[in-house]
Amino acid sequence: MANSPGDLDVIVPNLHRRYSGVTATNRMVAPRLAKLYRAAWFGSDAPEGIGRLGIADLLKLWRRRRPLIWHARRNNEMIAGVVLRAFGWPLKLVFTSAAQRHHSWITRWLIRRMDAIIATSDVSASFLKVAATVIPHGVDTEVYAPPMDRAAAFAESGLPGRHAIGCFGRVRAQKGTDLFVEAMCRLLPHYPDFTAVIVGQVTPEQMPFANDLKTRIEAANLQSRIVITGELPIEAVQRWYQRLTIYAFTSRNEGFGLTLIEAMAAGSALVAARAGAAELVVEDGVTGVLIPTGDADALAAALEPLMRDVAAATAMGERGRARVLASFSLDAEAARIAEVYRPLLSGDFRGAQTKTRKQPHAQ
Repeated sequence: MANSPGDLDVIVPNLHRRYSGVTATNRMVAPRLAKLYRAAWFGSDAPEGIGRLGIADLLKLWRRRRPLIWHARRNNEMIAGVVLRAFGWPLKLVFTSAAQRHHSWITRWLIRRMDAIIATSDVSASFLKVAATVIPHGVDTEVYAPPMDRAAAFAESGLPGRHAIGCFGRVRAQKGTDLFVEAMCRLLPHYPDFTAVIVGQVTPEQMPFANDLKTRIEAANLQSRIVITGELPIEAVQRWYQRLTIYAFTSRNEGFGLTLIEAMAAGSALVAARAGAAELVVEDGVTGVLIPTGDADALAAALEPLMRDVAAATAMGERGRARVLASFSLDAEAARIAEVYRPLLSGDFRGAQTKTRKQPHAQ
């Protein structure tokens, strides 16, 4: 690791074997935090731009005096932080929650033992039952950016038509992939210039769901125009965003929904179900169109005008990109998190209070 263990200010744990949306958001902001504090990543899937902390390095931090942030995003990471602190590690515990649901008793118990709580939206904060700072996720606006030539970007895919409409995320009911397929089966026969692309992993337990989608697509004779790519490397996913004219966010329930701002940053017009952070991110009718969750009729009705008028879709995408630049960049997210860290890192750990302190509400 770049810093010696004794110099660290922040540990970013990732104690989850499978790559997930939580891992993805953590990987993006961690290198920005490493520019503001001496930080290291502990666990799998470490990104570039931040040092790595091994078990041997972690052991060297036992009983040091100066406090050290342990920033958890999952229950197991909170548990690890609570246990390490109980055994003498000088940890200040921070937890970020994106969940929009009532928490289990164990999660509530763990949350009460944190020194600071961050929520990714007001809705997420409302389920926490403790004071929290609201800090929306950010996106790398240099990586997620419009292409020089969207038509050329789509043409390189080799798919039929001239425009792409996409729905990204793991293929399952919670993500509303079935709603997207239903809407596309209705609309694509009337809009031959469009091809629909579903980018996301199909896990073994979701194979029956995915097979049912393929049966529906075949029944509509749209096998060449509704494409399920499966899991792709992140660079390929980023390129797919640049090929989209329209993005459909169809989740029935969601923590934050990072694909919202990734698609907007890439300049795609957006139709979004009111899940996750959609109502925080989207200015209805300006930077996207908001619809009810779980409603294929509303999805088709909102997508159809954008498919009919590509110029209007392009203009909406440009407004969405501007909104992300103004409010949802990674640098803005990291700066707000740094403000949460700052008071926790002052003073002598052995004399510090570990009670959760009230956080100001971020604007």
